[in-house]
Amino acid sequence: MNRSTDTDETPPSAPLTGHEYDGIAEYDNPMPTWWRRTFWATFVFSLGYFAHYHLTGNGASVSDSYAADMRELRELMAAEALGEEITEQGLAHLMQDPALMKDARSVFVARCTQCHASQGQGNIGPNLTDDHWLNGLGTLMDLHEIVSNGRPQKGMPAWNRLLRPLELAQVVGYVGTLRHTNVPGRPAQGTRVPAQPEPAPPSPGPAPAKGG
Repeated sequence: MNRSTDTDETPPSAPLTGHEYDGIAEYDNPMPTWWRRTFWATFVFSLGYFAHYHLTGNGASVSDSYAADMRELRELMAAEALGEEITEQGLAHLMQDPALMKDARSVFVARCTQCHASQGQGNIGPNLTDDHWLNGLGTLMDLHEIVSNGRPQKGMPAWNRLLRPLELAQVVGYVGTLRHTNVPGRPAQGTRVPAQPEPAPPSPGPAPAKGG
């Protein structure tokens, strides 16, 4: 029985590469055009991606994006805890959240350390860690008023023009955590105010009744 195969003869229309091994010719069968275009498009994109994220440093990494998303979530939770009106109780609630205070410390370090030093021990401005106060009685609402409106005559700006309301409230909460920690620094100024117990955080609402 005679049997013919497709490899017995070279089709007249098939281009050859010119390579031949053991009598077997190699056909020139390039990749499809759409595949080659896709490959070069992804290659060019990778060059731009590398330059944007690694050379210029403008792009946010996945971890940076995740951290920003989590910070936004914490801010939403903080806004819910504060409610529509700033109160001593709401500010005290912010103080008890370590994650929010970590965010607030970053704002404090960026905005306040020039005058109050890194731990609040005072530099140009007064020591925030002792039990003496130049203005008010050291309550959270007193601190909120001072930080909001500033003391221009003392060189302290009105931070309500420079910080978002929630950022300002968080910084006030962070300063509240510094009170009476007595970090050695600038000597005490103003009136001595004994430590006061913090107001209890808002209690959760009543639990839903079972059975509908």
